[in-house]
Amino acid sequence: MAKKKGEKYEAILEAAVKVIATNGYSNSQINKIAREAGVADGTVYLYFDSKEEMMIDVFNEFVGGFVEEVRLEMADITDSAQKLQKLVEAHLTILEANYNKAVVCLVELRQPDIKLRQATGEVLRRYFRLIEELVEEGQANGTFNAEFDKHLVRRMIYGTLDEIVISWVYNRRYSLSGQAPQVYKMLIDGLSAS
Repeated sequence: MAKKKGEKYEAILEAAVKVIATNGYSNSQINKIAREAGVADGTVYLYFDSKEEMMIDVFNEFVGGFVEEVRLEMADITDSAQKLQKLVEAHLTILEANYNKAVVCLVELRQPDIKLRQATGEVLRRYFRLIEELVEEGQANGTFNAEFDKHLVRRMIYGTLDEIVISWVYNRRYSLSGQAPQVYKMLIDGLSAS
């Protein structure tokens, strides 16, 4: 059966993000989410079978949308270093603008639940592939050191961005997007072929 979409679906997802970011995954009951969305508890079940399914949809829609948006923005850029800069800026800026989604996608989704990890894996692999394509391109055109393993470089780039955002989530005393120039400089200096 195809999933229902629409205003109530969006309202429930937004409510889930707010409630889970505020209370944590374990302490976020369906009735709290329904109340925040302004719908009856039963209405939630017309759109989602479980809280777990809501988390998966939040991740897939937010991160999936981010990956597609960044891919489109990078399509018009020919310089690999500038593409890396765009990726770093977009990652940090978009998550800074969406604190609750950053909490849900980067903190709360790190549950020991294998089903959650598997369900979000496809979208995460699309992001990994985007980074790997950027690395391959930069290595092929001489911008990045071709001796580096593209998978290791991808893990370094993603791991760096992930750690910076998680640290920011727990300690929002600085601008996340303001870190982008330094992060980019460290990454490009480390990857540079010259």
